[in-house]
Amino acid sequence: MRKIIIGITGASGALYAVRLLGALRRGPVESHIVVSQRGAQVLAHELNIPREEISGVLTGVPAHGEVPGKMILHEIDDMFAPIASGSFRTHGMVIVPCSMKTLSAVANGYTANLLERAADVTLKERTPLILVTRESPLGRVHMSNMLRAHEAGATIMPACPGFYHHPQSIEDLADILVMRIMDHLQIDHPNPLHWKTGQCMPTM
Repeated sequence: MRKIIIGITGASGALYAVRLLGALRRGPVESHIVVSQRGAQVLAHELNIPREEISGVLTGVPAHGEVPGKMILHEIDDMFAPIASGSFRTHGMVIVPCSMKTLSAVANGYTANLLERAADVTLKERTPLILVTRESPLGRVHMSNMLRAHEAGATIMPACPGFYHHPQSIEDLADILVMRIMDHLQIDHPNPLHWKTGQCMPTM
């Protein structure tokens, strides 16, 4: 069973996190979830759900229900959680969506909460760290921090889904990015969107 950490921050794009967690629940994955305070606010706002239902949305079950598979939700300030230690072996971490504030923390080794600490541990242990950044336009500081994080070992994967597969819904668009994330985490999954030999772009 693969162990993956999912960090959710206050950038727009909560749907990406929810669709990723839904995909991870269908496989042999132990998911460790950390949500920042602003991330919880954005989840509630963008998905139109009460704050008290966020836990159930992320884990896939109603409050007090049985969690399917392995879905573990950690408190943002719990610095004694296992994912705060390099001795707790994982197979990677995704911050989705990743705010510019969190990007800055990751790029500069600043660890004020569990999400930032888990990212720092992921980098120092040389396991994959994917930052699904969400901001536009990008300023010089943002781009400098992306380069710094990349040089430290992170993968920068902006929330820019493709359109060549003819998505029919917002969920389809989110799933294109989710599948790319899972590919980079080396998690096997049914992916009808893999580019096939013989496909070509239309001529203009």
